[in-house]
Amino acid sequence: MAVASLTRMTVPLAADQSNPNQGLLMPKLKYRFRVMFENFGVSTPRTELTKQVVDFTRPSVTFDEIPIEIYNSRMYLAGKHTWEMLTVNLRDDASGEVARLVGEQLQKQLDFNEMASAAAGIDYKFLTKVEILDGGNGKNAPTVLENWEIYGCYLNQVNYNDLNYGSSEAVTISMQIRFDNAVQTPNGSGVGSTVARTLGSIVTGVGSAG
Repeated sequence: MAVASLTRMTVPLAADQSNPNQGLLMPKLKYRFRVMFENFGVSTPRTELTKQVVDFTRPSVTFDEIPIEIYNSRMYLAGKHTWEMLTVNLRDDASGEVARLVGEQLQKQLDFNEMASAAAGIDYKFLTKVEILDGGNGKNAPTVLENWEIYGCYLNQVNYNDLNYGSSEAVTISMQIRFDNAVQTPNGSGVGSTVARTLGSIVTGVGSAG
């Protein structure tokens, strides 16, 4: 197969919409990522959490619906938004580093021995950073293709999961993370970037009220 033909291995578009010398863009790959936790637990370093991550869900956001009832029909507007909880699974290492950090974070949220809670959210909330990488390693430092900074995190649920005589899998700890806000920065744009605002005088934003 001629190398030039690879440029045609994509969806054909109109001549004024497509670069004839470019084929399909390289996708980001699920297994090239790292997750960092800042102000998580008490002990340092926290890098063992990063090294023991099995999988992680990227942020998901949902907007409430605001129905506008009108003559013979209805319209919808976007209401308040909700960030869905994140899920991360960690391997529980034999040295107990991961279990200790997770336990410390839970204790920051609520002292399970003394039944005493934190005075304010800032006392226990942490920052989570997720980076999708290009595969670089060693002498070739990885390039960050996408970055999420996730603010106001706390552990909503922790599951220490099961033990099983009939399984050869590693023991894991599952965490659900509730958070307040997230900002995405792929190449300087994305969720949280500056977008020009359009002002309209009616619900649809077209024309003017009469």
